[in-house]
Amino acid sequence: MYTFPHPGRQNTDETLRMALSYAGEHGLDVVLASSTGETALAMAALVKETGFPGRVIVVTHVYGMEVPDENDMPEETRRAIQAAGFPVVTAAHALSGGERGLSKQFGGVNPVELVAHTLRMFGQGTKVCVEISLMAADCGLLSCGRPVVAVGGTAQGVDTACVLSPAYTANMLDTRIHEYLCKPHL
Repeated sequence: MYTFPHPGRQNTDETLRMALSYAGEHGLDVVLASSTGETALAMAALVKETGFPGRVIVVTHVYGMEVPDENDMPEETRRAIQAAGFPVVTAAHALSGGERGLSKQFGGVNPVELVAHTLRMFGQGTKVCVEISLMAADCGLLSCGRPVVAVGGTAQGVDTACVLSPAYTANMLDTRIHEYLCKPHL
């Protein structure tokens, strides 16, 4: 496992290269977090450059994350990503979604939020990798129990890549993280 000295977008290119290299060598699909689409477009360029033969699934933020009725990913960017052959998943966030709304309304913490906070102990990117894998599995784009390379990050860009076997959100504790390819030092 490679450890970056600091989290953040400056690790994006190296993280994407490590993820694609490992996925290509092991015949795995890639699931990638991309809120604005910038990271997904960088991945599309890298896939074209390397001839990566596998699937890349992109997972975005939900609508209304920042502005009601809007998505952080512009529609023209979404179309460009789909034209590159990447399915784009936009769904309720598996590790916050409805529970965050309840805790904001009534105070306190709910069990799924505890899972998210526990995963953040390994880094924000770890939480994102697990969450996007759950979301893609729920949409039928990943097979539960079949390993994938998940790529997530801290704030913008990506800095974490791991091999995991996803579950559906309803069985989230069946998710298994097998190994890290890279992550930031915490």
